[in-house]
Amino acid sequence: MTKPTTAREAGERRYARFATGSVGFVERHGLWNAEQRAAADALEETLSGLEFVRVGFGDPHGLMRSKTLTVDAFRTALRNGIDMSPGPFVFDTGHAVGVDFFAPGGGIGIPELTGAGDFLIVPDPLTFKVLPYTEAATGWVIADEYLRDGSAHPLSSRAVLRRQCARAAERGLSYVVGLEVEWYVTRLADAREHGPAAASATAAAAVGGFGVQGEPPAVEPVNSGYQFNLDTFTDGLMHVITPLARALRELGLPLRTVEHESGPGQLEFTFSPMNGLDAADAMLLFRTVAKQVCARLGHHASFMALPRLERFDPSGWHLHQSLFDTAADRNAFVPQEGAALLSDEGLGYVAGLLEHAADIALFAIPTVNGYRRLDEQFSLSPDRVVWSAENRGALVRVLGGPGEESTHLENRIGEPCANPYLYLGSQLAAGLDGIVRGLRPGGLAQDPHAPTEAALPRDLAEAVAAMEGSALARDLLGKPLHDCLAQLKRSEVSRFGAWLAGSDPAGPGETTVWEHREYFGAY
Repeated sequence: MTKPTTAREAGERRYARFATGSVGFVERHGLWNAEQRAAADALEETLSGLEFVRVGFGDPHGLMRSKTLTVDAFRTALRNGIDMSPGPFVFDTGHAVGVDFFAPGGGIGIPELTGAGDFLIVPDPLTFKVLPYTEAATGWVIADEYLRDGSAHPLSSRAVLRRQCARAAERGLSYVVGLEVEWYVTRLADAREHGPAAASATAAAAVGGFGVQGEPPAVEPVNSGYQFNLDTFTDGLMHVITPLARALRELGLPLRTVEHESGPGQLEFTFSPMNGLDAADAMLLFRTVAKQVCARLGHHASFMALPRLERFDPSGWHLHQSLFDTAADRNAFVPQEGAALLSDEGLGYVAGLLEHAADIALFAIPTVNGYRRLDEQFSLSPDRVVWSAENRGALVRVLGGPGEESTHLENRIGEPCANPYLYLGSQLAAGLDGIVRGLRPGGLAQDPHAPTEAALPRDLAEAVAAMEGSALARDLLGKPLHDCLAQLKRSEVSRFGAWLAGSDPAGPGETTVWEHREYFGAY
């Protein structure tokens, strides 16, 4: 027998739909396709067993920003959306205000940003997961950002990638991406403080004001490193790797391989090919989950390129990519006949990546620290705009060959903390431009570090300048996001420069105290 509904309960249900967002926002603006509507309808059974749902989005820096909702609140927010503060759009990597949101239009042409006005995020039901490691049964879902009129928020990086995937689809092509990500596991120095908050507790203790980072987590290396792929090192970390790998698989991520790289506790995870948007969503989830699972085990996961820790090597994010011809049901990079290395589409794509390499470097290497990977002493990292059939020192490497159905490109420029939507979106935009214009790359590089070849940006300031002068970057982002990202990154560069002016300089290629404090904890 059903328990009668009290007048108070009836009132709570009646008014609940007015509690957040904009009533009927999704339906009113036609924001979901049939697949999303079906997924939303199917969620009810799952929600009944949960206590909370985390709803968030990837900010311009590639970090997940979220709110945790009770299940009842999420049921309403699913179709109404949720009000969000624009803080993630206006703070730089150190939480300093980089965009003047009190200026008209926030100084970047968005009226709703003026005075730090809210915007709406709408959960994408296709991304809904149940986290398998939380203390309370908790869902996790990526949301899309919108203005009040139902249009995509101009600062949404997920919308950037979605637009580029749609451009490819108009040509009958699907963007296929494989993730290869290097990152570090370290042990929190005080094991008594292990737990979900341990990795960030110290970093959160700012010493006053926006943009003033506290000290990064104190950590210890988990092994001595420098025995590449040594099975003993991998086995010694299985108490961390196993629960993380299980969590990733339970979340539906196609984890493929795990290996120990060269540095102490440096791991590489690879994932099976996915379509572009799914791959970017997976990267956002992977980094978030890795940090949370490791923290619960008394360890710290960091996707910072080169921490300021003795004898640590730099980590990269190597992006494997190809295009799939949906009508012909084949890999569009494989030539139909002959002994050519790539098809015409593949050659055009390579040429586009090379022509725009400097202009889009910022999207692959968005931090001060990431450019330390491009130092010539690290010969397996690119510093010149060249391509090669197999050389790991080249910017673009071709894997496969004539007749190989798995033929694809590997871009080796990225750092592991890059915004996945902007990294992938910029790669696809550059590659499609090369195809549309019929571009062809020059000859294969014999020496990937030859000083006669065009250089990649040497630091973040050069990358920002190249992005600001790029027509492709402006078209890719739209003016508001283009201006926003430039302002955020100039703020980051300025704060680093001010710190350098008042500090003893580090040695050549050495990570500074500022960088370690800025990136090691948050990323």
